[in-house]
Amino acid sequence: MTDLTANTKRNPEIYTHGVSFNEAFVVWLRVAILSFGGPAGQIAVMHQIIVEEKKWISEGRFLHALNYCMLLPGPEAQQLATYIGWLLHRTAGGLMAGGLFVLPGVIAIMALSYIYAAYGNVGFVEALFFGLKAAVLAIVVQAVVRVGKRALRNRVMIAIAAAAFVGIFFFAVPFPVIIIAAGIIGFAGARLGRPEFAAIEHGGGANAAVIDSMLGDAMPEHVKPNAARTLRVTAVWLALWLVPVAALLIGLGPDNVFSQIAIFFSKMAMVTFGGAYAVLAYVAQQAADYYHWVTPREMLDGLGMAETTPGPLIMVLQFVGFMAAFRDAGGVPPMLAATLGGLLATWVTFAPCFLWIFAGAPYIETMRGNKALAGALSAITAAVVGVILNLSIWFALHTVFRQTFEVRRFGFAFDAPVLSSVDAPALMLAIAAAIAVFRFKVGMVPVLAASCVAGVVLRLTGVI
Repeated sequence: MTDLTANTKRNPEIYTHGVSFNEAFVVWLRVAILSFGGPAGQIAVMHQIIVEEKKWISEGRFLHALNYCMLLPGPEAQQLATYIGWLLHRTAGGLMAGGLFVLPGVIAIMALSYIYAAYGNVGFVEALFFGLKAAVLAIVVQAVVRVGKRALRNRVMIAIAAAAFVGIFFFAVPFPVIIIAAGIIGFAGARLGRPEFAAIEHGGGANAAVIDSMLGDAMPEHVKPNAARTLRVTAVWLALWLVPVAALLIGLGPDNVFSQIAIFFSKMAMVTFGGAYAVLAYVAQQAADYYHWVTPREMLDGLGMAETTPGPLIMVLQFVGFMAAFRDAGGVPPMLAATLGGLLATWVTFAPCFLWIFAGAPYIETMRGNKALAGALSAITAAVVGVILNLSIWFALHTVFRQTFEVRRFGFAFDAPVLSSVDAPALMLAIAAAIAVFRFKVGMVPVLAASCVAGVVLRLTGVI
């Protein structure tokens, strides 16, 4: 048993003093660099390093924190890192863990965005992203299957997922309405004692007793709820988040692209429940159809960048902000405007994440084992499956077909493909990627790399 294990029961403050800040910095940097593969892969890496290898936090607390983060708007993996960092080293630890989790993705997406904006119309680059989009489609479908296997464990959850899909795909029901409705249903069902709304297990039960015995149930002083501290934290983080937004609105006006970026992505920060996949369809539709910042195919390219770089998939929003400012730079040099636009989108997306954790986590720590909260989470997760299915179909329409048209009749509002516009090479690449992912269990990075190579080959041979 490690010194950390032996000392925990004697010293509840082991959360803050049992692990050096420098050691934590190195470990969180390692987690950040390895955070490929979307939230499922990122959470698995974090669990392996933080819970199993380092034994810094118990299985029970890890899963409880994960449940809270899944209920929050924003990227749950980044918020989970912030939560655990806060448990270990207070606010400084949360800033370090959450900030490091995002930093590699910020750098990587920014570099790729420069290349894309400067050379995106060059045949070689187009060929790379042609192959990338086909592989991303297969990965999004895999996300539907992966989350669905865990979430849709009874008929009630299947019905919630189906209703969410029908509502958002065929009737354009707003995403927040779907999530709020699912949460209310789950909360009520759990309060009534319905077994269908029991908590979803997040793996790893075999080692729970060992790790729980390591940490026990001691609560450090900084984890205990404090109303005055909550008010201070809320005021500080609301100011950090919203003062720049207000300054842009006052200084540049509501029609300026930077003001629009600040407002739009601040709204997204409030409604991005269920992770990146769940909200990207709405972001893509708004960014492409309403603001005209990007085209649907460019949105897929941005998701491909986020899939192949470390950090949350929601980092694709930085690419959208980059392209928005690049195309509407005003009197600012386009690349400088694009850089500022991308960083602005990232700031208003992630600043609220720290607010949710630093203000809410102390109260959540007192609610371990709350059945009503677990029921709400179960229903929201089921609804997210339906929303991700909507996303996969939206991606398929814009990857496999060159043209779509909008159907608006009898209350329906959805996009349908022009069948004669099917893109045969894209369809074949998508099928090949799906076979690699589902039949041969090939990892995400090899599939994406192979698809990029295939796109270049198709370009060189004149097929595309």
